[in-house]
Amino acid sequence: MVLRENTAHCLEGAIFAAAALRVNGFEPLLLDLEAVRDTDHVLAVYQYDGHWGAIAKSNFSGLRFREPVYRTLRELAMSYFDNYYNLLGERTLRAFSRPVNLKRFDHLQWITTDNPLWFVAEHLCDITHTPLITPLQEKRLTRLDKRAHAAGLTGYSKH
Repeated sequence: MVLRENTAHCLEGAIFAAAALRVNGFEPLLLDLEAVRDTDHVLAVYQYDGHWGAIAKSNFSGLRFREPVYRTLRELAMSYFDNYYNLLGERTLRAFSRPVNLKRFDHLQWITTDNPLWFVAEHLCDITHTPLITPLQEKRLTRLDKRAHAAGLTGYSKH
């Protein structure tokens, strides 16, 4: 569908990237970033030389690709923290999931089906997420300043 329509939202982009990673010899892994007062963000994650990287599609410029330089998935998830905010400028990232290997959905032809892949999204919502910050840290968070907010929206599209 992504190839046919030449467009993708966050989840579709991550699934497409996971398929491309699989074709190139990597495990097709997704990681869910969980937010408050905002939408979750899904990444296709991969390991290279024991370090984690990510491929992602987002209208927010700071929520896309990460080089494979992160020692842990927590480090990788935290690399998104400052750039993860809603349109009000609130920092909204709170937790991350364990990686989900899309091989578990091979019997549903997740790579080639024309059917919606809501079963992937539902699975990501249902699994346990690990908190990134404490409640006390959450209370102390500041909003983004106007310049950083505008920079992150470079190329933003409402559609």
